[in-house]
Amino acid sequence: MGAEAEGAPPPQPAAGEPATAPRAQPISAAQFLSWKQRKDAEEATRKAEAAQKRAADIASGAVQMNGRELFQHEPWVFDNNIY
Repeated sequence: MGAEAEGAPPPQPAAGEPATAPRAQPISAAQFLSWKQRKDAEEATRKAEAAQKRAADIASGAVQMNGRELFQHEPWVFDNNIY
C-alpha cells in the first residue's frame, strides 16, 4: 500500500556514515560561546519574567503560594511557639 506502491525505498546511509548530513562549515569556539551566552541570557530573561508574573499573580490573589513562598513572605505561620 504505502511504501510498496511508491516503488524504490528511500536510500539508507552506509554503515560508516552518520544519519544526518555533515555541516559544510563547523562552528568555531567563539561562535559556540556567543550562541551559548545568548541562549543563557534568553533563558534567564524568560525565567525572570515568569517569576515576576507569578509574584504579581500571588499579590493579586489569582494563584496560591506554595510552602516555600509562604515561608518567605509569612514566616510567623510556621512558628510553633504561638501554640
